[in-house]
Amino acid sequence: MATDPRRLAFLLAVYRTGGVLAAADVMHVTPSAVSQQIQRLEAEEGVQVLERGPRGVTLTPAGRVLADAAERIENELVEARRELATMGDDVSGRVRVGAVQTGIRAVIAPLLARLPEDYPGVDLIVTEAEPVDALRGLRAGDFDLVIIESDEESDATVPRGQREVVLIDEPWRLVTPSAFPTPSQLEDLRDAAWLGPERSTAAARALARVGAQMGTTLPTRHSYYDFDVALALVAAGQGIALVPALALQEDLPDGVEVVRLPGLGSRRLVARHRETRREPGPATSAMLDEMLSTATELELW
Repeated sequence: MATDPRRLAFLLAVYRTGGVLAAADVMHVTPSAVSQQIQRLEAEEGVQVLERGPRGVTLTPAGRVLADAAERIENELVEARRELATMGDDVSGRVRVGAVQTGIRAVIAPLLARLPEDYPGVDLIVTEAEPVDALRGLRAGDFDLVIIESDEESDATVPRGQREVVLIDEPWRLVTPSAFPTPSQLEDLRDAAWLGPERSTAAARALARVGAQMGTTLPTRHSYYDFDVALALVAAGQGIALVPALALQEDLPDGVEVVRLPGLGSRRLVARHRETRREPGPATSAMLDEMLSTATELELW
């Protein structure tokens, strides 16, 4: 029996969100509908695609093969939409985006560089905004599209009338002063001096999660929101910090080491937009497709 390609979208949503319930929220369907589509996919292919455990679901090797195929199909559709846009009426209009700093650097800035050639009729206006302010602006109509962050275990739900698209899943990295002994496991960090992320950020939630894994609350000193500030404080020997891989794309300050340590988890960058009969408009849809295309080409450090 041939696989219905539409089922692959459900598998990809489960893979990206980490669970059936979260995938159902993203796709605006019931969890039962997601489970049924996964079961039909398994029946059509004759393989198990998900392993269900006490902490959620993970993809089997066969499931990963199919998820990779789904991502390739998605990328082909993005490219097809881009070509279609050039065949019909020109896409034009103003698109207002509110985004966290790393989203601007990694996803929006490359788009702005090629925008005059690819979409001369689109005026993309960018505002750096913390997630709370970005979402408030989206609700108020000040932004057409926002890029926000979350830690891997975030349970935030997408409000009715909005849609969320995952752009990037990236690992958290540990940054330490060069003189700091290189850790091999989380337990090596129990007595370390940690820098404190601003309380509303994904980094703060990630640090709390790491502390919970270690069975403690990790004490912190100083406070940062900008990851460049965290790197500067690490370089000054003030402590160690969690930063996402995207924050390490530029040259690091002298005296900073990056450690890929198991158990740190990942950060997710997502794009949200309003979803009504009129929204997203053609220009917003085109910019979202371009952001997805840029995100898939990123090489995370």
